[in-house]
Amino acid sequence: MRPPIEGCVLITGASSGIGRELARQVAGRCRALVLVARRRAELEELAGELRGLHPKLLIQLEVCDLVVDAEVEAMLASVERGVGAVDVLINNAGFGDLSLFDLSEAGRAARMIDLNVRVLTALTHRLVRPMVERQRGGILNVSSGFGMAFLPGLAVYIATKHYVTGFTEALRLDLEGTGVVVSQVCPGPVATEFADQAGNFTGMDTPAILTIGAEQCARETLAGFELGRAMIFPGFVNRLMMFFNNISPRFVRRLIGAAASPKLRAMQLAARSSGRP
Repeated sequence: MRPPIEGCVLITGASSGIGRELARQVAGRCRALVLVARRRAELEELAGELRGLHPKLLIQLEVCDLVVDAEVEAMLASVERGVGAVDVLINNAGFGDLSLFDLSEAGRAARMIDLNVRVLTALTHRLVRPMVERQRGGILNVSSGFGMAFLPGLAVYIATKHYVTGFTEALRLDLEGTGVVVSQVCPGPVATEFADQAGNFTGMDTPAILTIGAEQCARETLAGFELGRAMIFPGFVNRLMMFFNNISPRFVRRLIGAAASPKLRAMQLAARSSGRP
């Protein structure tokens, strides 16, 4: 069973990164495309590009802060008036924070949990019921390779992605036989704005061999989603890393993380003392 990408597709976090590339690649296949993000200028730029390439495509822009319930309600009502029923929901919106937990900002952690967990769950709940009633639909959740790992410096982000991974796996079972396809993508490092949003420590740049471009990530994601795969791991190196992660004993992964933690602490404290975030 394949998701009805030829219908109406709604993408959150569509203004940049993976979400932007997913919009570019799904635009030639769907009837209507709803792009949701907080940044109007980036959405309008993307819409202009897509209208030039696909003049018959119905595009609706929704500037919305997804953690504000009133804005979400207004956005959903606008979508229903503008394009009708949503056939495919792509939950891409989210962010991370690279910081040891005791040195992190409580407010930023709370917002991360709100967006990465509560918003994803609530939006899925609102849109999946009509899909089940129509016996036709698709849910694609953007998780992370961190959804099956644990490392220092990413405690809250990793916890939110563990939630997305577990939620999506269970939701797929809940919706078995309903006609709704449920998949998740678990990318490794992708060349997007994530590192800028999460912060970085001096000397912590990701090796190029581990990183793929957003275009490749989106292409492999949609290919796996259209095949109805439960979990999608874009990039050969990412698939290899996830394989070894899954077969490695838990205590070995703990030892690796514990060995890295003191260096991360020293780097973050040094960055703070020099005035860097």
